[in-house]
Amino acid sequence: MVRIQRRKLLASCLCVTATVFLLVTLQVMVELGKFERKELKSSSLQDRHTKMEEAPTHLNSFLKKEGLTFNRKRKWELDSYPIMLWWSPLTGETGRLGQCGADACFFTINRTYLHHHMTKAFLFYGTDFNIDSLPLPRKAHHDWALFHEESPKNNYKLFHKPVITLFNYTATFSRHSHLPLTTQYLESIEVLKSLRYLVPLQSKNKLRKRLAPLVYVQSDCDPPSDRDSYVRELMTYIKVDSYGECLRNKDLPQQLKNPASMDADGFYRIIAQYKFILAFENAVCDDYITEKFWRPLKLGVVPVYYGSPSITDWLPSNKSAILVSEFSHPRELASYIRRLDSDDRLYEAYVEWKLKGEISNQRLLTALRERKWGVQDVNQDNYIDAFECMVCTKVWDNIRLQEKGLPPKRWEAEDTHLSCPEPTVFAFSPLRAPPLSSLREMWISSFEQSKKEAQALRWLVDRNQNFSSQEFWGLVFKD
Repeated sequence: MVRIQRRKLLASCLCVTATVFLLVTLQVMVELGKFERKELKSSSLQDRHTKMEEAPTHLNSFLKKEGLTFNRKRKWELDSYPIMLWWSPLTGETGRLGQCGADACFFTINRTYLHHHMTKAFLFYGTDFNIDSLPLPRKAHHDWALFHEESPKNNYKLFHKPVITLFNYTATFSRHSHLPLTTQYLESIEVLKSLRYLVPLQSKNKLRKRLAPLVYVQSDCDPPSDRDSYVRELMTYIKVDSYGECLRNKDLPQQLKNPASMDADGFYRIIAQYKFILAFENAVCDDYITEKFWRPLKLGVVPVYYGSPSITDWLPSNKSAILVSEFSHPRELASYIRRLDSDDRLYEAYVEWKLKGEISNQRLLTALRERKWGVQDVNQDNYIDAFECMVCTKVWDNIRLQEKGLPPKRWEAEDTHLSCPEPTVFAFSPLRAPPLSSLREMWISSFEQSKKEAQALRWLVDRNQNFSSQEFWGLVFKD
């Protein structure tokens, strides 16, 4: 009898378990169905042309699939849309029909479309831009577009007039770019105003018993800006806690030593305890502003900034950062920081904007309000999507002009919009200055050689023929 009851109980449990499993599975399938319908809806096209109206509703998913047999229908579909060919395989898209407002373009990394009559633009990622393979000869209707959000040290050739003017459209850190990425490291105005990580000044003053007034966190040592040389000299006049691989004298907790942890809550809490942070960029270029500047502002720490000469155009308020360029020597900067450290009233003037939540810089407010992409925001396009659509729209603008019998417009990158001087070397005290590192020598020689490379590349591209690496380097090293 007991065995029978146990079997009944076991059977009941199995039934309940099976029922729960089926319900969960059904719910998952429902949610997946909703997701797929949402994706299909967001990617579906609202066609403008008569031919587009005849296209099948499953066109997007059809084009996304790899290895489909080429047939008349697909050929006809591609003949309806301009092709944007990523010459640098940044996105990995083998074929995608993207909707850009009322326009649509076919985006791909497949180089077999090089000679397709609907290929209208070639998209390049700056870091990967090289001379080994370029889409030459360049036809009159072929636009070149550059996406380069990185530091100039990633590819110096791009920062000289002969090369940057090869491109019709650009998305770079410069405000003069066709799609400016100047605020690419700033999520929103709200994160600047947020008091989430702000440590009250009274608490910071108590923490000064065990913490230096300044903190420095860098693991990319000896970059073109020569920031480590400046900080090394500054350390002889004022105490600096340095947590990174560069000039390290203090250790982070083990779980935060990975560079990927620099956006972790625990890392933010440690840095927020300091009054000042040395925010030094790896290169000095107008509008090249990274998280090194925005992070301390978000945390309520006063940035001591060295980098973009145009930084004053992007400050939240006139008094929100200390600019290294305003001091003739690290000794003077150290003296000024000690003065602020010992006078609460003077220090608070640099964080008053944050305490009140007042951002007076209209340029900054306008740039964030008008940008067509978001940062870590799933509800907005990212800047790569925005770049693709910017080029797609420009191409369609020319198509419409030609349909009216008008000549197409030709845009060109401004030769001055990537203003980056050659790598600098600080020389404060010849008696104490360390010898020039091999890495520092490399940046200087690399910049000088990049000028010759830019001139050689432009000459070969203007010849509009394919060329070999031997031809290129022969021109570079020609006397």
